[in-house]
Amino acid sequence: MSGCLETLNLAVKRVLSDKLIQVTQHLGELTISCHSVDLIHVAKTLKMHIDLSFEQCIDVCGLDYSTYKEGAVNSKPLPHRFAAVYHLLSVKHNHRLRLRVFAPNDDFPVIPSVVSVWSSANWFEREVFDLFGLLFDGHPDLRRLLTDYGFVGHPFRKDFPVSGYVEMRYDEEQARVIYQPVTIEPREITPRIIREEQYGG
Repeated sequence: MSGCLETLNLAVKRVLSDKLIQVTQHLGELTISCHSVDLIHVAKTLKMHIDLSFEQCIDVCGLDYSTYKEGAVNSKPLPHRFAAVYHLLSVKHNHRLRLRVFAPNDDFPVIPSVVSVWSSANWFEREVFDLFGLLFDGHPDLRRLLTDYGFVGHPFRKDFPVSGYVEMRYDEEQARVIYQPVTIEPREITPRIIREEQYGG
């Protein structure tokens, strides 16, 4: 572990030790995890504490661990299916940090919104809601961002069909765009191998 990363690791553990459930260092980056009920407190502390000063939230991404039940770096089972990961930047200390929080209910995944802490998280959380179906409690305007108004489902979930549920097309008779069930036949793509005539002979 580099000196800079070790300094950050020690500072995070010292300041947030009672709120963290996991701290991992992998490929030169530090990831911390907390319970969803502690997210707002942890976010405010990460931003406001003088030794941390993570002034910027530069990205939020969703994760669906449904086909990844045995954990990432340390091979421990993961507690839940859905998680949100906040990518944070401290300009003051030139540090980067990932903050991961799991939604406690797989059937109705809800975690608190951090828009009140980092306003830049607004559209990022909307994107995660749209693509993964994670709900952010307290978000000021939680609606779809990338998919169409009538879109059904959340396309980045592992159980979402590759061809989707509905397709849209322009109907000449009705003079408007209509939605209908997908008409694409599911198929398995097998790569075609072409060999020269005298191959192997």
